[in-house]
Amino acid sequence: GARHARPDRPGDRPDASDNIELFAGSPDDNNAKVFFDGAMDVLKPKIADGTLKVVSGQTDFNQAVTQGWKAENAQKRMDTLLAASYPGDTALDGVLSPNDTLARAIITSVKAAGKPIPVVTGQDSEVESVKSIMAGEQYSTINKDTRTLVADTIKMVEALQKGEKPNVNDEKSYNNGVKVVPANLLAPVIVTKANAAEAYANDPTLSPLTK
Repeated sequence: GARHARPDRPGDRPDASDNIELFAGSPDDNNAKVFFDGAMDVLKPKIADGTLKVVSGQTDFNQAVTQGWKAENAQKRMDTLLAASYPGDTALDGVLSPNDTLARAIITSVKAAGKPIPVVTGQDSEVESVKSIMAGEQYSTINKDTRTLVADTIKMVEALQKGEKPNVNDEKSYNNGVKVVPANLLAPVIVTKANAAEAYANDPTLSPLTK
């Protein structure tokens, strides 16, 4: 598929794999495995064909977890990975991070190690990460606009009140053990520096940060 071109960085090797590391959320949060598995659906074929290389070899969810979603735990693990797997000018090209707090902790660790900042993902559109994206450090976050969520929920409730079937687009994923709960899933938006102004245009807190 399409890939974003990266500027040349110290330690880059022409025609070689991109070196990446993987982080997951807290193992006691069921969202953490959902996020990790979703990302791995995309990454696994690229790891298998050699496009991407996880230098540490830590590709399993249980190896990638961050207890309590705590920044200090992610930072400590990144410190350890860098020391063990990225000596000298060995390039680290990308890090999968499941949210913004951990993304910033990973970036802090990489900077402390004196390495160029790799492409680091995030999620949640936290103020500090939007600032980081605009400053050219964190690469991306995810915007899940709660206003859209609320508007769609109101529409669903109104339909139910009228005895109509609400608008749903998923009738198989959410089995609560008693029944499959129909859901209307909204598309999350990946936000980078390039589209931040557009993505947050209606957000009174985040929009000013993109000016």
